[in-house]
Amino acid sequence: MTTYHPHQRGHADLAALAEERPLSKIALAGFVLALLAALMVLLAGPGSRMGWWHFRTGFALLKWGAYLGIAAALVSAAAIFLAGRARGRLLAVAGVVLAVAAFAVPWSFRNAARGKPPIHDITTDTRNPPAFVSVARLRADAPNPVAYEGEAVAAQQREAYPDIQPLLVALPLSRAYGEALATARLMGWDIVAESPKEGRIEATDQTRWFGFKDDVVIRVSPASGVSRIDVRSKSRVGRGDAGANAQRVRNYLERLRRRVPEASE
Repeated sequence: MTTYHPHQRGHADLAALAEERPLSKIALAGFVLALLAALMVLLAGPGSRMGWWHFRTGFALLKWGAYLGIAAALVSAAAIFLAGRARGRLLAVAGVVLAVAAFAVPWSFRNAARGKPPIHDITTDTRNPPAFVSVARLRADAPNPVAYEGEAVAAQQREAYPDIQPLLVALPLSRAYGEALATARLMGWDIVAESPKEGRIEATDQTRWFGFKDDVVIRVSPASGVSRIDVRSKSRVGRGDAGANAQRVRNYLERLRRRVPEASE
């Protein structure tokens, strides 16, 4: 006759329960799909930035990762209700959460781009935009040329971003230029060229996730007893920028405005 101690009996009961309740294949499938969707979305940007694939491949990964996320969410949600006595409800819940997160990232990007014009060149002076000089050689192979496309782009900018205007500062040109340059450095941009004599500053910024390189030129010029600061930001690739260049110009001017209390638009 075999005698079981209480703790041994407990282990035996758990083992028997595990044998009676196999892992739900639906829950496991939903979680695997959700994990794959999350990896596709997570690696889309860094992979493009590190040169593992073309940025268009990265966009495709975002798109299909979102679709796969929807499918994974449906499968995992079904597993919660269809698991029956099988184990896996917690795994199914985790699958739903992971799938929703995988879908949410591309959706947020698409939502942010909604309503934005398909332009990638933003400037505070649409009639006489600051010109890229030193940056031009860095954009030699870029799909988007340095030239400004004129009224077709200007009209779209004025309608979408009427707040993008030059900044006037009650400072002499030399000091205004110094403040403009210091602010560009504070933005974390890579300064490509400095020309105090011409009142020109050129720089390059890089987006955080995909690593797209956008170029910036700042012009400091005299204007009726004050100094006028114009900014232009342009993407090297892509037809539209989802408002990124406009936001970069806004951020720069706002930071400069905080540095120079005498500033006004």
